[in-house]
Amino acid sequence: MKQFITTLQAEFEKHAIPRIAVEQKAYMRDQYEYYGIKADLRREIQRPFLMKQYLPAKKNVMPLIKALWAKPQRDYQYVAQELMFKYVRQLEKQDITLFEHMITHKSWWDTIDFIAPKLIAQYFKMYPEQREPYVEKWLASGNIWLQRSALLFQLKYKDQLDTKFLSYVIHSLLGSNEFFINKAIGWVLREYGKTDPGWVVEFANNTALSNLSRREALRLIN
Repeated sequence: MKQFITTLQAEFEKHAIPRIAVEQKAYMRDQYEYYGIKADLRREIQRPFLMKQYLPAKKNVMPLIKALWAKPQRDYQYVAQELMFKYVRQLEKQDITLFEHMITHKSWWDTIDFIAPKLIAQYFKMYPEQREPYVEKWLASGNIWLQRSALLFQLKYKDQLDTKFLSYVIHSLLGSNEFFINKAIGWVLREYGKTDPGWVVEFANNTALSNLSRREALRLIN
């Protein structure tokens, strides 16, 4: 684990561009440090670290992800979540605790919008009995990033999306003044509208959605 991180750090430092780092930090409301490496170059740098023959054993992944998550530069969190995605077919029941850690630490839309539709989405397909208790817990938590995850894990489910469950989650969050909640409600509805526009129109017409959620939900349909 130590060699993985120190080698990755050396690569990031070698390609760092301070001017771009300042811009990236400002874009993220000065919440995180950056190396100033744009996404395409970062993916090129991280590619060898994510090659199948060099991946650590699954049992060693959780401490590595947490160590990367603890680093100050946001670049490490991007590598961490894409590293975890390499194990998406090997998820174990206890991995939900890691996902919760990733969601509730250094929380912002850029990581949540990867974790929910790519990691949690697959986890709940593999362990459907976990879906209801954890989503209930997230909805009651008051944490907007857990709540956003409850909305967005079905984002790419298409015809596998559970409309009854989505309706329940949305109704649980109606009246929220949080931009990231209302935006997510509109986003998941808009995405499902590509599969079943009739359901989305009917739902929007019969639900007290915020103006933002309604506008986003119906944007492609209208």
